[in-house]
Amino acid sequence: MTALADQHCVPRRGEAHRLSAPEVHRLLAELPGWALRADGLAIVRTLRFEDFLAALAYVNALADMAEAQDHHPDLELGYGRCSVHYNTHDVGGLSLNDFICAAKAERLYAAQHAH
Repeated sequence: MTALADQHCVPRRGEAHRLSAPEVHRLLAELPGWALRADGLAIVRTLRFEDFLAALAYVNALADMAEAQDHHPDLELGYGRCSVHYNTHDVGGLSLNDFICAAKAERLYAAQHAH
């Protein structure tokens, strides 16, 4: 199977594209640091940065990726941190797109911290 971060999002609408709990847990195991939100309808991760500008730079890179994938997270930005929340409104829960984008978000974070 192609790594999640190497896949591309495709439109997913309707309950048929909502992942089952076992599928969610299997995919979540591929994303260390990510957690299932308490209601089970989103995956979340809070990332840490040196300061506000580093967090903002990450958010800007994440925005470019989100536009390219046409799949957008909910974000919370603060000094030295950014919380990223993924879910797919059109399926009423989680779809493969959420995990693809979370993996891409991880790749961006790793690249930013490699400097």
